[in-house]
Amino acid sequence: MRQDHAVVSPQEWLEARKTLLALEKEHTHARDKVNAARLALPWVKMEKTYVFDTVTGRKSLSELFDGRSQLIVYHFMFGPTWEAGCPGCSFLVDHFAGMLPHLNHHDVTLIAASNAPLAKIEAYRKRMDWHFPWVSAEGNGFNHDYHVAFSPDELASGKVAYNFTEIESANAHEELPGLSAFQKGEDGAIYHTYSSYARGLEELVGTLMLLDRAPKGRNEDHTMSFVRRHDEYEKVRGRKAG
Repeated sequence: MRQDHAVVSPQEWLEARKTLLALEKEHTHARDKVNAARLALPWVKMEKTYVFDTVTGRKSLSELFDGRSQLIVYHFMFGPTWEAGCPGCSFLVDHFAGMLPHLNHHDVTLIAASNAPLAKIEAYRKRMDWHFPWVSAEGNGFNHDYHVAFSPDELASGKVAYNFTEIESANAHEELPGLSAFQKGEDGAIYHTYSSYARGLEELVGTLMLLDRAPKGRNEDHTMSFVRRHDEYEKVRGRKAG
């Protein structure tokens, strides 16, 4: 096996590890500050109403809270004409199953929303064996309003609004990933409290956090180049490992 790293004594390793520990603690404290600033963000009261297709019928955004006061929506890339959901989004939501009971107990409902019709969503959900709530936003403007879905005219214009800035439309698709959070007041009013996009979603992916601690790290040619839908890895099993 090729060895790219220095091989040292246990004492030398310990000193190097302590240096890294100081950096890790600095990162933890910075994350605490980010979390506090996130909680301190002002809210926006929602004036527009949305209706979604769900497996139990048409539901308003308010009804998607499912009796809880907090709602997190993952904007899953799955366009109306697509035959399958985005591999990267599929990788991320693979991590939802273990979260759901803990989030629900903590007064948080987690769902996914896509512009694909409900029939396509349900077929793909069955293929992936997922059980989290997943609704269709087809035609209601929700994903467009939260800057994760773009019209042909917007894409043709050369730039689209994504991740709180303008990006070249050549680097976009008709759908991009994101996450938005909402709070319902006691009077039933709904507030948009937070949205995140692009690499801001990485911390949701526990597999990446573990790979960051593995000897070879993410071992990728470009961002998540190794990712496949979880039922497709057998198809590339013979591929030489990096």
